[in-house]
Amino acid sequence: MAATKKKAVRKAKKGERIRQVAAIPFRLNARGDIEVMLVTSRTTRRFIVPKGWPMKGKSGRKAATIEAQEEAGVLGKTLKQPAGTYSYWKRLANRFVRVDVIVYLLEVSEELTDWQEAKRRQRAWLAPADAAMLIDEPDLSTLVETLKLPQPVPVGQA
Repeated sequence: MAATKKKAVRKAKKGERIRQVAAIPFRLNARGDIEVMLVTSRTTRRFIVPKGWPMKGKSGRKAATIEAQEEAGVLGKTLKQPAGTYSYWKRLANRFVRVDVIVYLLEVSEELTDWQEAKRRQRAWLAPADAAMLIDEPDLSTLVETLKLPQPVPVGQA
C-alpha cells in the first residue's frame, strides 16, 4: 500500500488528479430502513467513510472491502457497481491535492469487536440523512443522503 501512496503523491506533484477507493458499509435495521456506518478519521476525528489508496493487483472493489475491514472492522459483500464518486482536498506534508474517490457499497454481514484500527477510530451506525449531516465533503454527503440500493434487499416477507 505504501508504494501506491508514494506513486499517488508523485502524480499529485505533477498536478495530476489522484484516485482513492472507499466503502460505505450499510445494513438494514429491524424496520427495513438503511443504516450506514461512518468512522472517524485518525487525525481530525471528523466522520468519514473507510477509504484508501488503490492496491496493486486488486480491483477497486476489493481494495474498498479491505479498507472497510481495516478501518471500520466490518466484513460483508461489496456490490459490483460503484455507488458513485466524490472529490476532496487531501492535506499532504506541504500542499493540498485533489483526490477523486470511487465509492462502493458494502453490505455488512459481520462487525468485528477487535480490528486493525480499533484503537484509533470510532464507528457509528446512522440513518443516511443523519450521516450526511456529519460529513464535511459535500459530494460524499449527497451520495450518502440519497443512498439507493441497486434492488430491494428481500427482508423476511410474510
